[in-house]
Amino acid sequence: MSGQIYDICVVGGGPAGLSAAVNAWVRRKNVIILGGPSGRSKVNRSPKVDNYLGFPGISGDELYKKFLKHVENFKIPVLPDKVQNIYPMDPLFSLQVKDSLYECRSVILATGVAAQKGLNGEENFVGRGVSYCATCDGPLYQGKTVTVIDYTGEGAEEARFLADFCTRINYVAMAATVPEFKKNNIEVITKDAPVGITGEGTVKTLKTQTRTIETDGIFIFRETYPPTELVRGMEIEDGFVRVNRKMETNISALYAAGDCTGKPYQVAKSVGEGLTAALNAVSYLDSLEHSTP
Repeated sequence: MSGQIYDICVVGGGPAGLSAAVNAWVRRKNVIILGGPSGRSKVNRSPKVDNYLGFPGISGDELYKKFLKHVENFKIPVLPDKVQNIYPMDPLFSLQVKDSLYECRSVILATGVAAQKGLNGEENFVGRGVSYCATCDGPLYQGKTVTVIDYTGEGAEEARFLADFCTRINYVAMAATVPEFKKNNIEVITKDAPVGITGEGTVKTLKTQTRTIETDGIFIFRETYPPTELVRGMEIEDGFVRVNRKMETNISALYAAGDCTGKPYQVAKSVGEGLTAALNAVSYLDSLEHSTP
């Protein structure tokens, strides 16, 4: 527990999240950014951005650095730790970041969209053998065999954590760097991409391009967690967070902005939605102050 209650927690450090944080800070709200910057967003990879007003021909990386510098000038806290779960705990939200919890009065989701598509069968087994948080669900698999699919590199530490109480770990290395493990119950699998997940009620196997791996559970680490896994009960439409014109979700004081709300995937759209989400979060917080006796 950080010990501090923030007005607004922004989840995600892309253009939408940075825009939301700046506009909340300007309106004198206590704001923190969790889960950024990673340097792996689509805007960072864009060699040239021609349609962002006022910056013709700028590279995506240079544009993003300008956004980040704006945030740094205001001394807004930016933590790289990825949020694993968000719990609405009326009147506060509790955000789990590995072994820490952050509390706030409102949340703005700006997580973007996952670069990798889900595996065949993955969605069917979420909560029934498929998980995205080893700290949360790992202890359920004590004495069992689990598989870690790692697209980002963060799964290596989680595999070591799981190896302390699981009998066997299949580590499927999908990131650029393949880690080394000293524990002999971890098998590293390289150059064999996962294809699908099968089972009967719960997960039984992971199918790769060349073989079938028997496993009791699968932990998947991507750049972005599925929104449905971050916040249970949040409405999703066509795979995106459902919001109204105020960027409100169906959960009070929870807003969303940027690519996670759907197309078009454009920097200008993300920046504008981040602004809109922040202004409405500020209005919500101000209404709480006015209603306090």
